Amino acid sequence: MDGNPKIVWTGRGLSILVSLPFLMSSVMKLVGHPEVAKGMKHLGLPESLIKPLGLLELSCAVIYLVPVTSVLGAVLLTGFIGGAILTHLRVGEAVYLHIAIGLSIWLGLYLREPRLRDLLPLRKRLERRE
Repeated sequence: MDGNPKIVWTGRGLSILVSLPFLMSSVMKLVGHPEVAKGMKHLGLPESLIKPLGLLELSCAVIYLVPVTSVLGAVLLTGFIGGAILTHLRVGEAVYLHIAIGLSIWLGLYLREPRLRDLLPLRKRLERRE
């Protein structure tokens, strides 16, 4: 899998796609979109957290997209999405999409990052000997 550029590019594409919701959400928080304030109220979070969460979210996504810091970014985004999952569970909302995003963060990184594939190799099926 290491030498296959199609797999690496698939991982890059998936990583970009999975970063888009974080980037869009952070921009909406930073520009002060009115829907963000409604969402924060619904989730029981103070409006004073909007800008700090926007900066945190943007930072995590950028760190994830930069190849040198991508593993750290995946860890940070995992923590961020974990907080989002807990917050949504607390108000009784479904979290399936959040879980899918969390898994996609790591799948995209796994496909584009040879260091991670070396650390967590997929097992090859053993041939049967007769």
